[in-house]
Amino acid sequence: MYKAAWIVAAVSLSVAIGMALMGQLASAGPFFILFFAALALAFRGSEALRGFAYTIMIFAAVTTALYYPAYFVDLNGFKFSKLITPLIQLIMFGMGTSMSFGDFVGVVKMPKGVILGVVSHFIIMPLIGFTLASVSGFPPEIAAGIILIGCSPNGMASNVISYLAKANLALSITITAFSTMLAPFVTPMLMKLYAGALVDINVLDMTWDIARMVILPIGAGLLFNKFLSGKAKWLDEAMPYVSMFGIGFIIVIITAAGHNSLLTIGPALIGLVLLHNLSGYFLGYWSGRLFGMSERDCRTIAIEVGMQNGGLASGIAKGMGKIATVGLAPAVFGPLMNVTGSILASWWHRRPPQEMPVPTPEPALNTNNAL
Repeated sequence: MYKAAWIVAAVSLSVAIGMALMGQLASAGPFFILFFAALALAFRGSEALRGFAYTIMIFAAVTTALYYPAYFVDLNGFKFSKLITPLIQLIMFGMGTSMSFGDFVGVVKMPKGVILGVVSHFIIMPLIGFTLASVSGFPPEIAAGIILIGCSPNGMASNVISYLAKANLALSITITAFSTMLAPFVTPMLMKLYAGALVDINVLDMTWDIARMVILPIGAGLLFNKFLSGKAKWLDEAMPYVSMFGIGFIIVIITAAGHNSLLTIGPALIGLVLLHNLSGYFLGYWSGRLFGMSERDCRTIAIEVGMQNGGLASGIAKGMGKIATVGLAPAVFGPLMNVTGSILASWWHRRPPQEMPVPTPEPALNTNNAL
């Protein structure tokens, strides 16, 4: 089946490219969609590539939304964008169930790493976002989206990537926990500072929007984990899949809503978002080096700085009523950061930190839950 998937992917891509070269790009959609879907299935059959299968499926879904946007905007008058906030809350609840109150005690055990990671995150990424937005030449609202993703906290994906990269997982979880809980207060102020000239920012409204998308559901998840963990195994097993579906569906909704803008500035936006992400890794790593952190901690800070919570940023854009413009950069950032993060994790996984003993060979990576 997996070999057949490789063949289907190759044939579909060949046909799609052929049609595009003949000026029939508008009709090549089904073949591009089939290519990504078959490629995702083929990746499932490879231990080395399996971790990228989910991201490739996101590409298939995004391609579908670009070619057939009308199916993902509304259904019988019900606008799918109304589902974004509940989905973010569900994803944050899942994040809370995977955490414990002990994660917040980590700052006592490793205060330097936590403070450096959180401060670097909220200094480096907003500054890079502001710089890129300033030189992009994009319309103000789309440029504000680049700043928004930079002002957002980390997501749980950074914890998975830190684990695979042989970084400091405990430090990663603690930085994620603190940056997420600080987001309702820090993100609105940073957006007012850096994006206030581009779009109208109501700090109090944004603070409440983030609080109800972050604080309340994560708090409920923490309580669930403390009192009911293991008593509802079906929920524990289902939450990662619910989160992956939720993130994918949010990206599809935003893609469909911003269809016209993406067709115009798509390649340039992808390039800037990729530069934003890679710059975060680079500057995060060297900020750790600057302050004398160990190799493991430098890797952790690099990942925590470079990887953002694109889902939450999308929810904020929805709260601003600008999902089709401000929400575009977060929608692009999510899939890209998981590709780059997985590649970085694979690179570091094969190069253990010098202060760590060289481990015995391990099975190939599986990053299915990287989102």
